[in-house]
Amino acid sequence: MNRFENKVTMVTGASSGMGRATCKRFAAEGAKVFAIDIDESGLSQLTAEIEADGGIIQTRTCNVANKDECSAAVAAAVEAFGKLDTLANVAGIVRFNHSTELSEQEWNLVLAINLSGPMFLSQAAIPHLIENTGSIVNVCSNAGLMGQAYTAAYCASKGGLVQLTRSMAMEYMKQTIRINAVCPGGTDTAMNKGIDFPEGVDWELIDRYTGKRGMAPAEDLASAIAYLASDEAKTVHGSIFSVDNGIMAG
Repeated sequence: MNRFENKVTMVTGASSGMGRATCKRFAAEGAKVFAIDIDESGLSQLTAEIEADGGIIQTRTCNVANKDECSAAVAAAVEAFGKLDTLANVAGIVRFNHSTELSEQEWNLVLAINLSGPMFLSQAAIPHLIENTGSIVNVCSNAGLMGQAYTAAYCASKGGLVQLTRSMAMEYMKQTIRINAVCPGGTDTAMNKGIDFPEGVDWELIDRYTGKRGMAPAEDLASAIAYLASDEAKTVHGSIFSVDNGIMAG
């Protein structure tokens, strides 16, 4: 498929996991990719891989928790490629804590990256996306749709991102832009493999939301993101699209 020929896609959290897989998927389908992350070495490796496969990519280090850096990144993408067609807000972090032990610093960090970042980037990108009949795809989580023990900050941030997606979809209902979200369950990424659980957790509670079908490969989520960004999903707007191996089924 070549669904994104002559299209420009901006992807956050591009150095690893879902972000990396998403960059490679868009590049493989013809998009010019503008990839951002705080991990400069990871971006360099991603560039080498995509260019070796004949893809087009430019990168920029960016802390998505900083509004000025988000605005500058969007401006740089438009300057590099002349336009912007898709914003994929993939960057995210998770922290497991007992709620009474969650520090102010960790609370602020999780919300800044998972919720404020997509907001800041969307603010900067929307005028360009409207001009090009583009789309935003936010990566939320099944944690944004259900309660999960020991992840108060993460659930709050992803639930907020679900509602941010819906709110913006309503606000721009009459404009030439589509705004959707995917909600993964457990995904086989370094972030999920490196989770640090606090002492004394009740594993029976955690088992309630891990699902019975194991983790999904990051490439499966990249496929869902690419679908929502493509013209195949031209009538999909304001959708919260679960890709979670059945966790939300019941």
